[in-house]
Amino acid sequence: MTNLFSSFDPSTNIMNLSINWTSAFIGIMLVPSMFWIMPSRLNFMWSNLNFNLHKEFKVLLGNNSNGMTLIFISLFGILLFNNFMGLFPYIFTSTSHMALTFSIALPLWMSFMLFGWVNNTKHMFAHLVPQGTPGPLMSFMVIIETISNIIRPGTLAIRLAANMIAGHLLLTLMGNTGPMLSYSILSILLMSQVLLFILESAVAMIQAYVFSVLSTLYSSEVYYVNNTLKSAIPSSSL
Repeated sequence: MTNLFSSFDPSTNIMNLSINWTSAFIGIMLVPSMFWIMPSRLNFMWSNLNFNLHKEFKVLLGNNSNGMTLIFISLFGILLFNNFMGLFPYIFTSTSHMALTFSIALPLWMSFMLFGWVNNTKHMFAHLVPQGTPGPLMSFMVIIETISNIIRPGTLAIRLAANMIAGHLLLTLMGNTGPMLSYSILSILLMSQVLLFILESAVAMIQAYVFSVLSTLYSSEVYYVNNTLKSAIPSSSL
């Protein structure tokens, strides 16, 4: 390694092919087994998790979500799997790179914005000014709300990548000091690394959940505007 961050570089080559990013697709190989292997405790646990996520996302999106929760449940599963894969030795952490996190956040945000601005342009403009805003502050609120909407995919991508990198760097720093320590201090270091590994496992779940929930909230804003417009129009005129 030329520096500490080079451990996150996708530089492994086998037969002149970089296989680092293939770790993001290993989970797809496990999906078909659910259709021909007898359900195990892991299957039941995963089904209960998906059911609870479906109920929570349905509350955020509304009762007429029409299966939109499946998109965000799938997003949660993909991020959760990739976050956990990065905790294993010699496996490339794909979610610690902006190339993956930004590639997920930007298309989601862009699709929400295009749907809202194309179908309900006036209501999206009205959404830039919160209710009760004084007249002299309306122009400033439009600028602030526009900037906050534009930086949403960046904040989603940076939040996930930064949290994944932070724990891995701390584990690497603590592991590099091991050969220079005595046996008594080394046992303390190992215990602290185990505790940090448990913390990183919790962070992997929390960050996947936060990413999917924030994406759901961003879509619910556009979805709420669209439903509000439809409910305001009489059914005879549709």
